[in-house]
Amino acid sequence: MSRVGKYPVALPAGVSVAVTNGILSAKGKLGSLSMNLTDDVEAKVGDNEVSVAPRRNDAQSRMMWGTTRALVASMVKGVSEGFTKTMEIQGTGFRAAVQGKNLVINLGFSHDVVFPVPEGIAITTPRPTSITVTGMDKRQVGQVAAEIRAFRPPEPYKGKGVRYDTEQIRRKEGKKK
Repeated sequence: MSRVGKYPVALPAGVSVAVTNGILSAKGKLGSLSMNLTDDVEAKVGDNEVSVAPRRNDAQSRMMWGTTRALVASMVKGVSEGFTKTMEIQGTGFRAAVQGKNLVINLGFSHDVVFPVPEGIAITTPRPTSITVTGMDKRQVGQVAAEIRAFRPPEPYKGKGVRYDTEQIRRKEGKKK
């Protein structure tokens, strides 16, 4: 039995969820999200909660039960509060700035890295060495943050590069004389 799937998802005030023709859609103050439900699970909208149940008692249905419940919970949180990833840039002369619809990052290459901001994502730079990625789709926020980090991942000797603010970098000792 799924430990995650058996708990219903509570709907905060201002969020409405509807299930029509196998498509679950959530609307809130930040916008609307929708996802296709698999044939293995069914979702029911009750009074201020959404519950997910498997249609059959096979392994695939039980796996999708918890997964679907977690996706529904992420959708509900996304349309009501949104998701945020904060990143730090470390290195001499490394900095970032938002120019129009592009994020321009100087990471020590011979050229600036220009990253176009996707639709549905907001990127801000509170400081020249800090990047904040916000949006209502958890998967998209994480993907954009991973793409920005991939331009210059943190290296273990001096710690230079782009890292998440909660990330711990294992440092290595340099070569000895």
